[in-house]
Amino acid sequence: MLDLDFSADRLDAANIIGGGWCAATQGAVIEVENPADETVIGTVPDSSAEDAARAVEAARRAQPGWAAVPAVERGRAVRKLAGLIAERSEDLARLITREQGKPIGQARGEVGATVGFLEYASENARRIEGDIIASDNRDEEIHIRRHPYGVVVGLTAWNYPAALAARKLGPALVAGNAFVLLAHEITPFSGLFIAALAEQAGIPPGVVNVVSGRGPIVGQALVEHPGTGMITMTGSNRAGREIFRTAADGMKVLRLELGGKAPFIVLEDADIDRAVAAAVTARYTNCGQICTCNERMYLHRDIADEFLEKFVAASRALTIGDPMTDPGIGPKVSGPEVAKVKSIVDAAVAAGAEVLLEGGPLTEGPYARGHWYAPTVLSLANNDSPVIAQEVFGPVVPAVRVDDFDHALQLANDTEYGLSAYIFTQDHRRLMQTPYRLNFGEIYVNRANGEQFQAFHNGWGHSGLGGEDGKYGFDGYLRKQALYMNWA
Repeated sequence: MLDLDFSADRLDAANIIGGGWCAATQGAVIEVENPADETVIGTVPDSSAEDAARAVEAARRAQPGWAAVPAVERGRAVRKLAGLIAERSEDLARLITREQGKPIGQARGEVGATVGFLEYASENARRIEGDIIASDNRDEEIHIRRHPYGVVVGLTAWNYPAALAARKLGPALVAGNAFVLLAHEITPFSGLFIAALAEQAGIPPGVVNVVSGRGPIVGQALVEHPGTGMITMTGSNRAGREIFRTAADGMKVLRLELGGKAPFIVLEDADIDRAVAAAVTARYTNCGQICTCNERMYLHRDIADEFLEKFVAASRALTIGDPMTDPGIGPKVSGPEVAKVKSIVDAAVAAGAEVLLEGGPLTEGPYARGHWYAPTVLSLANNDSPVIAQEVFGPVVPAVRVDDFDHALQLANDTEYGLSAYIFTQDHRRLMQTPYRLNFGEIYVNRANGEQFQAFHNGWGHSGLGGEDGKYGFDGYLRKQALYMNWA
């Protein structure tokens, strides 16, 4: 068994390859920081392309045997893995908070999502189906079957290190694939925590492997390796484009869930208090570090003043502090992330944005150590601002007044992104038009964000390829084969 005390004050971990702990071939390590106080909580290998190849080869050796296991048994193993995580839910939640910085209550929610993703995937074991189609030829049928890709590589972002790993791992395993996870160097321990329980759940050694390291080195090697059949990635648009280019020569199958720039539309007939509460949740959860976050608000002129007064008051009232005390907002994940958000706000103010709530970096007193950013609210005249064009991924939101429904949709669709969008209205005619006129893969009507396991999470445009969750997401981990059965 892969034993490691993940509750220890300091964690010095290795890669998980072929069912065992493996140090990087070159012996280099990456220090992992607690974003709340900048202390080093442990190290992981700074792996090389050679380490990535070792993980892929281990997965290739294990995959045929795993695919031969009946799907229902694979599902039971994944469900047992979910149960083992649930038994240690507090350990994982505290680990997430230590390496990522989200408040402990939100980390517990992430653990719940981690368990839920695995449980839902396990339920698909008896839903791997094919088709028999009538042929144009006499004495012949056409059979359509589904098969695993072989080795699936998972590349996950640092904002939800456990849930995003489980979101990909569960369906990949139930479909009969082996899995190699690149644990993001900022938040590597959560993925290692999950993988360390795999053998105990009945998943054979080598079926689940984890390599830590840097994307441009390890990630590129995993994508390029001829033994990988599919790459599923959640991360930035920049990283997605690089993976797209790298995967082209090998004609790799890609699932890319990338950035977002979600519009939050509030029309004159909306329930204002409900909309404000949803806007706060959708902007500030996980310090705004969610790809589906409320990134720009379009408010009907008739209600804009009332909405902004209440929204600014609610933003100002949020507590900021030690994430283990479960405040409203914890730290940003890193110093460079704070600097990035500040630069976007500075550029927006220089371009004419009005500051309604200053917020900004916090660096004194209890915030002298760590990476802190207070809620910031801006008012804009139109979409001509850096804070509208770029994904902020932090506790900053601009607001623009709109004349009507059509004006709101025009501004909302003025983006290269197409992941999520929000609309608040009681008008059923507008609601029926919304899915046809908002160019986004996921739309929230009169509610805050939060996907469900049985739905489908996918981005349009520069927000990605493919998708996750539900029957459509699960089907993405299986390739199709046509068999012409002639018995003449």
